[in-house]
Amino acid sequence: MAPPVSAQRIRETIEPVVAAAGLWLEDVELARDAGRPVVRVVVDAVEDAEEAVDLDGVAEVSRTVSAALDGLDGLPDRYTLEVSTRGAAAPLTARRHYARAIGRLVVLDLEDGGTLSGRLVDVERDGGDGEAVVVTPVTPGVKGRPAKVGDPVRVPLARVRTGRVEVELVKDGGRDRDGAGDGATDGPTGRED
Repeated sequence: MAPPVSAQRIRETIEPVVAAAGLWLEDVELARDAGRPVVRVVVDAVEDAEEAVDLDGVAEVSRTVSAALDGLDGLPDRYTLEVSTRGAAAPLTARRHYARAIGRLVVLDLEDGGTLSGRLVDVERDGGDGEAVVVTPVTPGVKGRPAKVGDPVRVPLARVRTGRVEVELVKDGGRDRDGAGDGATDGPTGRED
């Protein structure tokens, strides 16, 4: 009998399969649920992908990952495979996460204790002080007044403690910024004006 498989060995086995599907292997976790082994795989779109990973893409990579794991020694015959994406609420922790969020509203918690909220407009590879993000600060409008947009601010990624995307509820031509809108409502109140 082969020794139990590790998350690292699973990663090494499935990384080429995930890459062949045009995706990035974000994480692999081994767990147990009600005594049964669970292999959790998190995938993401590659940095320069124009589209996010959709359900069809997750289903397809799930099938290929499952096939790759079938022959892996040390993995029990019966296990649960869970394949998912990072999700909209996942923190921005790597340069590629920021690159995929260009054009979105972000909130950055900075090392000095400050916070910067605004539209992410660029991610620089190296500006002399390392990788950096460029954010145009946006202060929401009050009582029907337009939002205030500031001048772009360049922040080295080394100064960012955490970052996250802010989900926008404002409609843009019948679609929200995430592309999930149906055009039936306008604005965060859920009513049509």
